Amino acid sequence: MVRTDHVLITCEHGGNRIPPRYRPLFAGFEALLPTHRGYDPGALSVARKLARVLRAPLFVSTTSRLLIDLNRSIGHPRLYSEATRQAPADVRREILAAHYLPYREKVEAHIADTIAHGGRVIHVSSHSFTPVLDGDVRNADIGLLYDPARAGEAELCRLWQARLTACARDLKVRRNYPYTGRSDGLTAHLRRRFPDAVYIGIELEINQKHILQGGRRWRALQELAIEALHQVMTDRGFQN
Repeated sequence: MVRTDHVLITCEHGGNRIPPRYRPLFAGFEALLPTHRGYDPGALSVARKLARVLRAPLFVSTTSRLLIDLNRSIGHPRLYSEATRQAPADVRREILAAHYLPYREKVEAHIADTIAHGGRVIHVSSHSFTPVLDGDVRNADIGLLYDPARAGEAELCRLWQARLTACARDLKVRRNYPYTGRSDGLTAHLRRRFPDAVYIGIELEINQKHILQGGRRWRALQELAIEALHQVMTDRGFQN
């Protein structure tokens, strides 16, 4: 069966909003919300532009991951943050039901429906990473995270990396850095649900030093990352 590729864009850490009902839980933790702990700066902007250029459906969350982290599995020790971990069990269940499950289930249902109608899903999850973590300087401008055991993911990331570095030789693009593609996350969960033949899950990670600098260079980097992927998809005969 020949399948048609369909791109899907998601952004799990697109904002740092806390619903009014849960703001009392954040007394003393307010300073964390505008930091990387609260959200991924720049990730939402990239996700929206990716979806527009690739004419792809877009699923985003602008609720802070400090309420509940949509990119963690149930049972993960960092699913809830220090602000919500000690909340009563019924409150945590309410947060899970109201904010976590609807997002994850909508994404999974969209993928399942696309596959059921003969498509293969190419899922790009937009993220950003802090330039320094625990004193270690991250040595990359862009990271592409994937499972090396899945041939479709490995090929797409290799081609995307090659296109980026051909266009900007001073750009440091690394695969499975600053995290491994097999780490706990939404794409890792979806790989357990859908085989390589019908699901490709990539996490795009952009160094926040570019986002914090802003201006023309940041806009140019976004355009480069998106256009490089668009060109790779065009070269391989992609039609969304």
